[in-house]
Amino acid sequence: MRELVHVWFRASFCSAFFPFALFAGLFAGAPASAQDYPARDVGGWTVAASKDKEGCFVTRTYGGDGETTLLLGLDVDGGNHLSVLNANWSIKPKDRWKLTFRLSNGGYSNQPVVGMASQGKQGFVTNFEPKFPSYFATSKALHIYRGKVPVEQLSLEGSGAAVAELRHCVEIFSAKTAVGAREKGRSGLIPKDPFAPDTEPKSRD
Repeated sequence: MRELVHVWFRASFCSAFFPFALFAGLFAGAPASAQDYPARDVGGWTVAASKDKEGCFVTRTYGGDGETTLLLGLDVDGGNHLSVLNANWSIKPKDRWKLTFRLSNGGYSNQPVVGMASQGKQGFVTNFEPKFPSYFATSKALHIYRGKVPVEQLSLEGSGAAVAELRHCVEIFSAKTAVGAREKGRSGLIPKDPFAPDTEPKSRD
């Protein structure tokens, strides 16, 4: 089995947790993002834009005890974030653990995670190397362990199509971000039409 490259949680708790600080608002924020990217179902997953318009996410809630929710977010800067929550878990916000993640084609041992809570569920958030979404998309299952204790075993059926749509969503916001950056880089002293009659240069005041 090919081992995926392990990436340690180099960021502080705040920088790691912040992308999901508004986790509770992601679902509520999806309709608000409809003008740019309406939420949609793809392969049994929901794909939607994050409320801050800085990326997109795929999510799925599984039946069973505690109804585990799995969410994979992808930011316009290429960063990714994985959250797993369950109503029965006792992990608390800001708790730090090291878990093992196993995909169909490899895994990550001693992966640092940070505790979080949302909408009556407790769980954790972590981030991985840039290739993780590709590994996620080509895997049939995700198994998570705390040492030898199984935390969760989740089917990733349909994740290939969902991640492809996730990337499409992110491309939309990446393009908007690029356009906005170019517009901000234009000098405000330039007239809208410098060739119009009686055009005066804009004041610096």
